[in-house]
Amino acid sequence: MRLLHLSDFHLGKRVNEFSMVEDQRYILRKVLEIIDEEKPDGVMIAGDIYDKSVPNEEAVKLLGGFLSNLAKRELQVYIISGNHDSAVKLAFASDLIDRSGIHFSPVYEGKVEPFSLEENGNKINIYMLPFVRPITVKTVFPEETDNIKNYSDACRVAIDHMDVDETKCNILIAHQFVTGASRSDSEEMIGGLDNVDVSVFDAFDYVALGHIHGPQRVGRDTVRYSGTPLKYSFSEANHHKSVTILDIEGKTIAIRTAPLIPKHDMREISGTFEELTKESFYQDQKTDDYLHVTLTDEEDIVDGMQKLRTIYPNLMRLDYDNRRTRENQEIAGTERTTQKSEMEYFEEFFELQNNQPMNEEQRKFSEELIRKLQEV
Repeated sequence: MRLLHLSDFHLGKRVNEFSMVEDQRYILRKVLEIIDEEKPDGVMIAGDIYDKSVPNEEAVKLLGGFLSNLAKRELQVYIISGNHDSAVKLAFASDLIDRSGIHFSPVYEGKVEPFSLEENGNKINIYMLPFVRPITVKTVFPEETDNIKNYSDACRVAIDHMDVDETKCNILIAHQFVTGASRSDSEEMIGGLDNVDVSVFDAFDYVALGHIHGPQRVGRDTVRYSGTPLKYSFSEANHHKSVTILDIEGKTIAIRTAPLIPKHDMREISGTFEELTKESFYQDQKTDDYLHVTLTDEEDIVDGMQKLRTIYPNLMRLDYDNRRTRENQEIAGTERTTQKSEMEYFEEFFELQNNQPMNEEQRKFSEELIRKLQEV
């Protein structure tokens, strides 16, 4: 049996004020080409279908066209909502749509019934767990409130109530941040409070994850993020986007990938204005790629962005790397930190206001308060 694992389309997304819709339309056609070549029995899409909970018209049409093409191929398709999606809107009329083989996860209410997929004597159970927060699971299972302190606990309780039969081949589609995964700038971060321990998923033979934009395994080969089909930030410039393909025989799962080549790549280049505007430099490049250009000229180029766009029309970002900017970076570097948690920022603020660090009791109280605020 063969399944495809995809996630994080973010349909309707804009990057540096550039609409990604045409690029998304192009890459979804490439996904369909891979499907026609691989002939899978099913497709799993692990959340963040849309970029916003209220998607624009173009994004809705794009998803509709893609799902129609999947339905025409008589595939079984399993889709969950991510943190960017509205679970209610995404699952609209799902009971009717089910008949076409397109299955949406409903709004999480505690009951997760598996879909059974059988082919040539192979049978697997596919469980769909949409993005959940601790408050979501506490509301459904109030008797478990004391056992749910964080995202790991919430997912563990949700999975415990699935009553998974581990003698069978079981697959989970989920949209969470599993501890140890490598993040990029285009993902939402909540200061590390959303971590889920990989051991939570031990009952499953494969976990099809969404949320993290770089394709990767976490903890074991069969807990994987497929990543986004497109690059959505320059921190992803070195990513190799792909579709994850599973070949399943009994409880044995072989994993491979098929590359996704975009219409426009996202790249970073640097040099002086004179170097970057020489035909000998750009003549063999795809000049319509999405670019982050760093100029190394000591003096700023007047109207540099506009001038460079005559050669590189999809230039998204222009920076300088010279004596002035390096001095500014050194000054700012004494004050700047990267990817601090909410708690770390609050501790610094507390110390500035009170001229002393938090004690242990204050720290525990603050951590609990931040968790509660995050759950709302």
